[in-house]
Amino acid sequence: MIVSAHVDTFARDHLPPPEQWPDLRFDLPELRYPDRLNCAAELLAGPDPGRPALHIPGQPSWSYGELRTRVDRLAHLLTGDLGVVPGNRVLLRGPTTPWLVACWLAVLKAGGIAVTVLAQLRPHELSTVCGIAQVRHALCDARFVDDLAKAEAPGLRITPYGGEGPDDLLRLPAPATPFTAVDTAADDVALIAFTSGTTGRPKGCLHFHRDVLAVADTFSKHVLRPGADDVFAGSSPLGFTFGLGGLVVFPLRVGASALLLEQAGPRQLLPAIAAHRVSVLFTAPTAYRTMLAEADGYDLSSLRRCVSAGENLPAATWHAWRERTGLRIVNGIGATELLHIFVSAADDLIRPGTTGIPVPGWQARVQDEHGSPVPDGVPGLLAVRGPVGCRYLADERQREYVRGGWNVTGDTYVREADGYFRYVARADDMIITAGHNVAGPEVEDALLRHPDVLDAAVVGRPDEARGQVVVAYVVLAEGAARDPEALRAFVRSELVPYKCPREIHPVAALPRTATGKLQRFRLRTHGDQG
Repeated sequence: MIVSAHVDTFARDHLPPPEQWPDLRFDLPELRYPDRLNCAAELLAGPDPGRPALHIPGQPSWSYGELRTRVDRLAHLLTGDLGVVPGNRVLLRGPTTPWLVACWLAVLKAGGIAVTVLAQLRPHELSTVCGIAQVRHALCDARFVDDLAKAEAPGLRITPYGGEGPDDLLRLPAPATPFTAVDTAADDVALIAFTSGTTGRPKGCLHFHRDVLAVADTFSKHVLRPGADDVFAGSSPLGFTFGLGGLVVFPLRVGASALLLEQAGPRQLLPAIAAHRVSVLFTAPTAYRTMLAEADGYDLSSLRRCVSAGENLPAATWHAWRERTGLRIVNGIGATELLHIFVSAADDLIRPGTTGIPVPGWQARVQDEHGSPVPDGVPGLLAVRGPVGCRYLADERQREYVRGGWNVTGDTYVREADGYFRYVARADDMIITAGHNVAGPEVEDALLRHPDVLDAAVVGRPDEARGQVVVAYVVLAEGAARDPEALRAFVRSELVPYKCPREIHPVAALPRTATGKLQRFRLRTHGDQG
């Protein structure tokens, strides 16, 4: 390792042992970073100070010059009044606002480690994160301080921002001079991203300064190919790496701008796209389906790139969006462990119903449980490697994720003969019924081809005779008849009979995470959610 700039060595001391790391690949020239690198300084270095950087509905936009000035002021406060030293973990909590972005950049520029969490986390969840990452400093939107103050986090110093109090971060006096970025090593930890997993204790994923740039210099540069005039927007908050990349890292890397929405559901995105001429959109398949139903009356002509991740994109949704907008959704799979998307395709390379091909700079294969590659057309576990790899913070589950130098994502995939990767299911979501393997997403895709079905989830329910039976939950269009037998007949016309759900339950909504990821475990354990 390169000599670290961190005074507080907690993160580096709790990296997995080197023999448990995945193989890292730096095959592209742009991935050969210098030994000394501060990614926040790099992201802020390029554009003309007058260019727009961050847009806020109903408020003046921030220019790059204003963003740099505010980041430097915050960095002075962090290293001065607040006593943050390089390597300290700093919790960041709040909705998606320019000040949250500025705090994130300031923490990294000051050599700290950003631990960005959702504004909606409850006290016990915040206690867990603070305990795992040994957090002692927090910058919190003043509107969300109460739950953080209730968290059991010994020694945590909470500094609010955006409030009226005299101790508010934005009211404290600070030098108006530029802040010289801490001379961090390229492999100093820049952020700890906690998995948005649906069950179990969260895992902290350690990512280096070079990793932040690497996801921009692979997926964004080679698949999205953004320009300085692009306006990015999306539904994912900055506490998830999907949103961090799409709203901060990717636009800043090319001198583009981002629209920041505190509320970014489909009903907020549609008017925002029209009003701010958004050109690059990041959201989940569920949001695209919802927007399809309400897109009439909104001008979406500014869009040129629509990115989908977080869960499988059904071919039916892809075709419906293309028919309505003329745009081809860029599907992709990423992971918190790898920071962002590593298999995808754009433009003429897109094959609806598949995720895509390895992003330049990445390698992917499908292997069996013993780590041996399986032939094309045979389902197996997706394994990837590239410039970023899984490094859990002091967690024994590192051995499960990294096997033989590859990151094994927990997804079942098929590699087609033409090199395209097709999603089958999460490895733990495969339904085995009467000896047959049934992939829930395939049945969901069939249900979504029915004009009355807006959303669908398929799970296995234990059954004494068959092991499991296939059960579906569907959200129907307003006014549609609640006729499960008609839906079963439709699925039988689309798939072989053993894949047809034994039960279909109409429900008002499906349980999802804040990023739109379907929580199938809730349907399996609690039954009908309607």
